[in-house]
Amino acid sequence: KFDFLGLRTLTIIDWALAIINRRLAVEGRAPIDITTIPLDDASVYALLTRAETTAVFQLESRGMKDLIKRLKPSCFEDIVALVALFRPGPLQSGMVDDFIDRKHGKQAVRYPHPWLEPILENTYGVILYQEQVMQIAQVLAGYTLGGADMLRRAMGKKKPEEMAEQREIFLAGARTNDIDPAVAGSIFDLMEKFAGYGFNKSHSAAYALVSYQTAWLKRHFPAEFMAAVLSSEMHNTDKVVVLIEECRHMKLPLVLPDVNASEFRFTVNARGEVVYGLGAIKGIGEGPVESLVAAREAGGPFRDLFDFCRRTDPRKVNKRALEALIRSGALDGLGASRPVLMAAMGEALKAAEQQARNQDVGLLDMFADTAAPALAADVYADFAQAPAWSARERLRGEKETLGLYVTGHPIDDHEAEISQFIRTRIVQLRADQEPQRIVGLVVGMRTMKSKRGDDIAFVQLDDRTARIEVTLFADTYRSCREHVVKDNFLVVEGVVSLDDFSGALRMRANEAYTLGEARRRFARELVLQLGAEDFGPDFPEALGRLLGGGRSREGCAVRVLYSAPDARAEISLGAEWRLSPSDEALGRLRERFGPERVRLRYA
Repeated sequence: KFDFLGLRTLTIIDWALAIINRRLAVEGRAPIDITTIPLDDASVYALLTRAETTAVFQLESRGMKDLIKRLKPSCFEDIVALVALFRPGPLQSGMVDDFIDRKHGKQAVRYPHPWLEPILENTYGVILYQEQVMQIAQVLAGYTLGGADMLRRAMGKKKPEEMAEQREIFLAGARTNDIDPAVAGSIFDLMEKFAGYGFNKSHSAAYALVSYQTAWLKRHFPAEFMAAVLSSEMHNTDKVVVLIEECRHMKLPLVLPDVNASEFRFTVNARGEVVYGLGAIKGIGEGPVESLVAAREAGGPFRDLFDFCRRTDPRKVNKRALEALIRSGALDGLGASRPVLMAAMGEALKAAEQQARNQDVGLLDMFADTAAPALAADVYADFAQAPAWSARERLRGEKETLGLYVTGHPIDDHEAEISQFIRTRIVQLRADQEPQRIVGLVVGMRTMKSKRGDDIAFVQLDDRTARIEVTLFADTYRSCREHVVKDNFLVVEGVVSLDDFSGALRMRANEAYTLGEARRRFARELVLQLGAEDFGPDFPEALGRLLGGGRSREGCAVRVLYSAPDARAEISLGAEWRLSPSDEALGRLRERFGPERVRLRYA
């Protein structure tokens, strides 16, 4: 019996090897043949034992990572077993616990009969594979290979009449080998019990080999491997978010798309940095990228925006594509900031179109080949006064073109504060009946009607580490409806479960509220670090205005840490000087005193 399976992972391995071997060829080293790598590399098993298996074939789900941490694989047979064990049957039967306890010496390894030791040795006496059932029937009861396969099928179907017939055949065969009928009967019962959970070992071993190969690549060529994995998922934003966070965790530098360095897929540059693929930019298809790369290979790196527009095909790299390239950061290396490039875009396209028209009618510039290229500063001189973009606007451009934030994340500005009342990031969530609290940016939402006609919202939250879909049922959604808006922060408390169909984690919200509401709930004190220069004759009135009018008994307490060359003091303001810690109030205070001197303290 053969199963032919088309695995995308095989393509990922192929792409990774292409990047690796291209570099090795430049260095004068022999290429890597993935079929000849050693299967006993201790550093690979160390990586697996630490459960650093994101992007490793078959071993990257949360549940599998938990199992890996418990089993601590130390040889290839353990990886084969992992693939077979991570299924509902073995997990629910207690079989997994027996396997792990026996591997780590917490439980004695026992064999139902001495003849079975060679068959069950690799699985610590546990019947795990269908092939083991067949081998036991051969060794103890003299079954032929065909007969043993009939036994395996009968056990899988669990038909009483077939099982009764097979029991007689098995006991009769065991008697001819002088095996005690009681022992033979108990072994048959054991086989029957585990046959329902048994997995095809040849399938498990083939998968385990691909798992090991991807783990080996991740351990020894991490940048090339992650570039290949990112290329395979470049149009699946949810997956790319997780993979980019994994690159950060692996301390792999990630370079934004660059028209002078990037290809269609993700690649690795000479410095070992993962370079974003141009194909991951929304609105840029394979045709425009091929045109762009061909122009670069024919004429060398692009010097500036005008040079770029002149040398690329305007029918493929049109205004829409050019805007996406600018907002994604792909033109950052052309000598100007993104707002300046955006301001100059119209003129650059117009100049390129004029050049194309001249060429069509045979008009040539006699001095085109002899004129020295203009300096970037000269090229952009007329656009230098373009208003600068805020960090939020820059990040929004990346989000719109790449599907995620790359050079930063809106949550970064709130990280220190959020960490005081949020203990769990999305990537750390586990299926659990106990409520968990997270905060994330709303990056997507859809609604539907319940059978009662109520609105139910499915909100996708992103906290840079990962994304999760949160279900807001009618009452919860009604209480926070006006705040469930794209690019708003939402704090959610709810129960996390595993989706049986997709295997992804989902959260059912019990409560959802804004960051401002979280401050009102959890912040205990506003701390202002002030010096003598901040105090003046109208300081109480000015502070009252900054706090939102003062004389309010709502919100959190306010404490002033006063510091001067000759004195230090802590001043706790009275109950009437409390702050309702909204973004607006905190913004006023930070603008007046500086962000580093205004902080909220949580319990």
